[in-house]
This record gives sequence, C-alpha cells and structure tokens, in this order.
Amino acid sequence: MKIQINGEPLELADKVTISVLVSQMALEGQRYAIEVNEEIVSRSNHDTHCLNDGDQVEIVQAIGGG
Repeated sequence: MKIQINGEPLELADKVTISVLVSQMALEGQRYAIEVNEEIVSRSNHDTHCLNDGDQVEIVQAIGGG
C-alpha cells in the first residue's frame, strides 16, 4: 500500500500498525505525535490502529532546548 508521511510517499505492506511504522522509522524512545488523515492517534491506540492505502500521516517530533 502507498501512504504519505510528512508529504513524502512511502510504500508499506498491508495492515501495518502505527507501532510497526514507529519501529521502522526508529522513533522508539523519542517524543513525537502522529496524526493520520488530520486526526491525532493517541499512543494507547498505536498497537491497534492499522494504516490504509492513501493515508496521510504527519509525524511531529518534540525538540527540547532552551
């Protein structure tokens, strides 16, 4: 299936969850928020939320500083 991540195309296997995507992108342990089709998906739903062909995914990482 084809999705868009932060405006860039990406091909994934069917029935990939957000948790699998996070693992593939090496985001574990980092602070981030994920939005799918303009809806924020809470971390408690990352294991069960399957991505679908054509989904628009936005990943925003928190950056500390000061």
